[in-house]
Amino acid sequence: MTPSTINTTRREFCATLLGATALGFPLTDLTATEPTKFRFKYILGSCMYGYTSLAEIVPEVRKIGASAIDIWPKVHGNQREQLDEMGEERFAALLKAHDASLGCITQYKLGPFGLQKEMRLAQRLGCSTIVCGGKGPRGLKGAELKTAVGKFVEQMKPHLEVAEETGVTIAIENHGNNLIESPDSLKWLKELRPSRHLAIAFAPYHLPQDEKLLSGLILELSNVIKMFYAWQHGMGCTKKLPKEQELLQMPGRGTLDFTPLVAALRKIQYDGWTEIFMHPVPRGIPILETTSEVTAEINRSRKYLTQTLTH
Repeated sequence: MTPSTINTTRREFCATLLGATALGFPLTDLTATEPTKFRFKYILGSCMYGYTSLAEIVPEVRKIGASAIDIWPKVHGNQREQLDEMGEERFAALLKAHDASLGCITQYKLGPFGLQKEMRLAQRLGCSTIVCGGKGPRGLKGAELKTAVGKFVEQMKPHLEVAEETGVTIAIENHGNNLIESPDSLKWLKELRPSRHLAIAFAPYHLPQDEKLLSGLILELSNVIKMFYAWQHGMGCTKKLPKEQELLQMPGRGTLDFTPLVAALRKIQYDGWTEIFMHPVPRGIPILETTSEVTAEINRSRKYLTQTLTH
C-alpha cells in the first residue's frame, strides 16, 4: 500500500465512522485506545545515601528506575547544603549529564511557613514539589482538629500564592508529632485546602500498619497525594537495631503487605512521585555501607513493588 492510497481527508474519515455506525459497529470500538497502564513514577531520596556527595548519588537515579532526585538537608542528608556549595549552574549540569531532574526538595527545617525563597529556587531548577511537615497543636480530635487544620490552611494562604506563582506544590507529610499526622487530619486537609498547590506526602510508616485502613485512605485522599513513601514501620527508626531489623522498614521486608496499597494507587491512577524509603540510625549515615549496596537494596524493594502490580 502506497502513502497515496491511505491519504484520507478529515471529512472522508468522519463519513467512514458514520457509515460504520450505521452498519452496527459501535463508534467506541473504532476510536478507543488501551487504558493507560499504571506505572510508578520513582524518585530517589538523597538521604538514603547519608552524606554521600551529589556527584556520587546522581548517577544512581536512573539505576533505580527513577527520573528525578529528592534532595534532603541536614541532619538526614546534606545534599541541599551541597547544592549551595556547588552552585545552581553546576548542580543543573550534573543532573543533565546523568539524564536526571530535581523533582523534590525536602525541607522540614524551614517548615511550611518558611519556604518562599526555597520555592523560587525550585522554580529556577524546574522542581515541582517541596515536602515539609504541618505545624500546629498535636493530638487533637473531632471539632478541635478541624478548627486547627482550618487555621493551618489559613496561615498557608500567602505561601500558596507564591506556590501558584512558581508552579510548586507544597506536600505536607503525615509526620509523627505534627498537626497533620492522623487519618482524620489528612482528610480535613483535603477538604479545607484552598489550592491544588497544597497537597499530601503520604507516609504509611506514621500510620497504623493496617492494609485496609491505608488503602482506604489512599482512595479517599486520591489526587491530593503528590508523594507516596514506599515505607513501612517495621521495627521503627528511633533506636539502633541490627541492620536486618532496621531494614524491615523497606517494602518487601517487613510485615506490611503493599499489594492493597498499590491496588488503591492503581485505582486512582496515581501520577505523583513514589519514593522507596527508610530512616537509618543514626541519621546522616547511608542505609548500607556502600553506594552500590544502597542502590541494590532500593532495587530489591522496587522488584517487590513491581510484583504487587500483578495481583
